[in-house]
Amino acid sequence: MSGSILVSDFIEERWGSKLEAAAPGIARVILRPQGPSGDPASIEVAFFSGDVYPERSQDFLVTLFGSPRLRWLHSFSAGVDHPVFHLFLERGVRLSNSSGASAVAVAETVLFYMLCLSRDYRRWEEARRRLAWEPHSVRELHDAKLAIVGLGPIGQEVAAKAAAFGMNVVAVTRRPRTGTAFSVRPLGDLDAVLADADYVVLALPLTPATRGLLDRRRLALLRPTSFLINVARGELIDEQALAEALTAGRIAAAALDVFNEEPLPPSSPLWKLPNVILTPHSSGRSDASDDRASEIFLDNLARYFAGRELRNEVRADATEGQQRGT
Repeated sequence: MSGSILVSDFIEERWGSKLEAAAPGIARVILRPQGPSGDPASIEVAFFSGDVYPERSQDFLVTLFGSPRLRWLHSFSAGVDHPVFHLFLERGVRLSNSSGASAVAVAETVLFYMLCLSRDYRRWEEARRRLAWEPHSVRELHDAKLAIVGLGPIGQEVAAKAAAFGMNVVAVTRRPRTGTAFSVRPLGDLDAVLADADYVVLALPLTPATRGLLDRRRLALLRPTSFLINVARGELIDEQALAEALTAGRIAAAALDVFNEEPLPPSSPLWKLPNVILTPHSSGRSDASDDRASEIFLDNLARYFAGRELRNEVRADATEGQQRGT
């Protein structure tokens, strides 16, 4: 007999009928503010949904750790590089994610960053606070060179939107491909691509091979007029070296949604740098991205109970290789 499915109260309220359609007759344990509605020991399937993160993550995980029957965990995010996911894999729990669900939201945020950086928007805002009328010239995105490091769903979406602005796109990826409307180069060409870019967008997974990818040496390859955008993982960049480069003007500016430590500590110099845009790891949160993530889970739920292959299943040796839809 099948065990139960753990979902949040929000998911039950919004998607209850579709949960029943995907897994007819399967009991559901509902995670409520006062605790789970049923016996955690019965849980076989669990959906770590966006409404749970981050405020109720601990409640969700404590509930799961009380279930010896757990066989499959699905995450709303593609980001499953946290050590807790590896613990589940070590227990033999299958793991899948909603890779691609936030690609549109993240890519739109990247375009927002590029428009703000190219127009030095903070300069206008600073003048407005002083009631000062101070026009200044801006840089056009048209014909600018954009380097996208990582070509998963987010990288592809950024490339498509940047092309609509007339930007010259080159992507760097571990798996070179053909048939794209833009240049795609192997990761071995990263140094040359960085040195020639006006904008650099990091959208690749965090793995042992990519941790610290933009170290002090590679950051020095960027031009003083270049802009750096990171919507992947903070650990891809040597954060101290980046702060020093931004302070010294060796990089024009940066837009950062992710950091080595989150929340970003008050002691971080990045908070006070005038040439940095900071957002709280929220570039992928939108009115539609959580729905897309839930739809992927529902599809996988039907697949699971039908004994079919799951979408976006994560290998046991790849928990530090999945992130935010790349």
